[in-house]
Amino acid sequence: MHNISTRKVLSLKKILPSMEHDTKLPELTLRGMLLGAVLTVIFTASNVYLGLKVGLTFSSAIPAAVISMAVLRMAKGSNILENNMVQTQASAAGTLSALIFIIPGLLMIGYWQDFEFWQTFFVSACGGCLGVLFTIPLRRAMVVHSDLPYPEGRAAAEILKMGDSSDGNASGGTKELLSGSGIAGIVAFLTSGFQVLTGEFSLWFPVGRGITQLSLGYSSALVGAGYLIGIASGLALLIGIFLAWGVMIPYFTMTGTPADGQTMQQFAQLCYTGKVRLIGAGVMGVAAIWTLLKMSRSVMDGIKESIRSARRTGQEEARHRMDTDMSVSSVLLIFCVMMIGLLGTFYSFVSPEGLPFGQTLAFAATGVGLAAVMGFLVAAACAYMAGLVGTSSSPISGIGILAIIVSSLVVMALCNVLGIFELPGGEKFATATAIFTTSIILAISCISNDNMQDLKTGWLVGATPWKQQIALIFGCLVGAVVMPFVLNMLYHAYGFTGALPRPDMNPEAALSAPQATLMTMIARGIFSSNLAWEYIYFGIGLGVAIVFVDSMLKSHTESLCLPPLAVGIGIYLPPSLQTPLVVGAVMGYWLERHMKNGSLDVEAGQQRGTLFASGLIVGESLVGVLLAAVIAVSVSRGGGEAPLALAGAEFHDTAEVLGLLAFLAILAVFGKTVLKR
Repeated sequence: MHNISTRKVLSLKKILPSMEHDTKLPELTLRGMLLGAVLTVIFTASNVYLGLKVGLTFSSAIPAAVISMAVLRMAKGSNILENNMVQTQASAAGTLSALIFIIPGLLMIGYWQDFEFWQTFFVSACGGCLGVLFTIPLRRAMVVHSDLPYPEGRAAAEILKMGDSSDGNASGGTKELLSGSGIAGIVAFLTSGFQVLTGEFSLWFPVGRGITQLSLGYSSALVGAGYLIGIASGLALLIGIFLAWGVMIPYFTMTGTPADGQTMQQFAQLCYTGKVRLIGAGVMGVAAIWTLLKMSRSVMDGIKESIRSARRTGQEEARHRMDTDMSVSSVLLIFCVMMIGLLGTFYSFVSPEGLPFGQTLAFAATGVGLAAVMGFLVAAACAYMAGLVGTSSSPISGIGILAIIVSSLVVMALCNVLGIFELPGGEKFATATAIFTTSIILAISCISNDNMQDLKTGWLVGATPWKQQIALIFGCLVGAVVMPFVLNMLYHAYGFTGALPRPDMNPEAALSAPQATLMTMIARGIFSSNLAWEYIYFGIGLGVAIVFVDSMLKSHTESLCLPPLAVGIGIYLPPSLQTPLVVGAVMGYWLERHMKNGSLDVEAGQQRGTLFASGLIVGESLVGVLLAAVIAVSVSRGGGEAPLALAGAEFHDTAEVLGLLAFLAILAVFGKTVLKR
């Protein structure tokens, strides 16, 4: 009765007891859901902080799997399927946090003064749940009937299998994760809390008539992220840094003239934000489009396969347990509820403008319709990219850039028809509407970027897909509750670049929110007709050249490549945020080579490195959130923005040396952890 799906199950290298059709192992348990909810809250806060700081988020599936195994081992009857459900649910933390790539723009343009709780919640919850639904018709095509590698999904499956064995290795994995978290947390507290360490070293030096900057960041979290992204992306980032600060900034500062009273450093920063970043945006946009074009045929084949699967009836109703998705009626019901929720949320977003009912409804319907259609198309793209190159390497930023451009053009056309630009504040309203529409698109599409990894993990360990899909929806709802609180806390504690809640705040301490800053700048430029398109066009040309070089390398070599998105990010992000990424990537490559040459267990070393790197990210991020709460309480009671600081400006030089020593010590501990026998 299960012949079609059983052949697929039997094609796996090793059949686990959990893969049997009639297995009695509990999967979706109350204790697992509660543990998953706690982990979702923790990792959502971590990802939001890290994403606002440097524009990067991390996959929470692997650390969640390790923690789940460590905790549930103390409970009776825990098993591999229950642990898989916990990591599946907690993975929503890494996906929903992608909302930070755009929604802070509403504060940057002054349309919001705080993150509106219900609107932020419904965008996160409804958009995330729609993203889960959109992955359902893609599962068979991209997981069961596909040879895509799914690196994180396979890694999580191996960790779950390890934890299900009797050798006790799961506790060892927990040790690496917790030690990384503890070390990074202590250093982050000494840096951002007590301020006895600095977070970076920076040196300006002349280049002819111009100037440029040499910078090294000391972030533990970014070293961990660099280790995870790999050497190819790390070197591509380094090339982007060189193009931006070794070529573009010297050229612009040599050929331009600073304004009266403007220092060369200030002029260089102005060239960076107004010119170089737009070039980087052009490169990232080309990278996203190129990826979509390369996989368009595969995505269409997957959609066709999903449609054929949905039409199967009769004798194929009794499918193998591992091939049962949520029922069509359940999917349609949830889809309708989520669409109604988004329509009501969009209406409440537009209605304060006092437009006629018909115009308000037109904006709401257009925004939700555009978000749903584009969200599904991009969800398919993200799902394929996650399977092909992994969650960490998917060009979500580039897709967001495409989304804000399309949203802005559609909103502009509607505003022109309805005469909105003739009203006071019409341009700000149009910009805010485009940003809000894009936030829904990202909430819908980004969830698939990680969820397909979860479904692949489930396929490899014997999970029931419809139960995983329920866990994912529950994870989205939990994460959506947390999002507004964490966003508001971080905003009032640090502020964002271009959006400070209090006039006396230090703009240098603000969270950069790089993607939100860039997308807001693009939307503003489109509506005000003063966007410096020439730099975007130059970036597009540069992106095409990089794509060509990358294609040539891949066609003529086995291991060399030049990821265009990573080069674009290297151009766009400040060097102090990227240098630790490069350090982590290079260190990971060196450690792997050393293990191979020294006849060490490479797989075990890579696993320890992955867990320690994840710990570095989690530790620094959680301390950042904790300090944000301390600062928020201090400011609300009339105190300062550095209530825990033990050192003043006179200690800066010493703190810089101590920061460098602490950074080197972390690298040494990282290396020792990976290379231990």
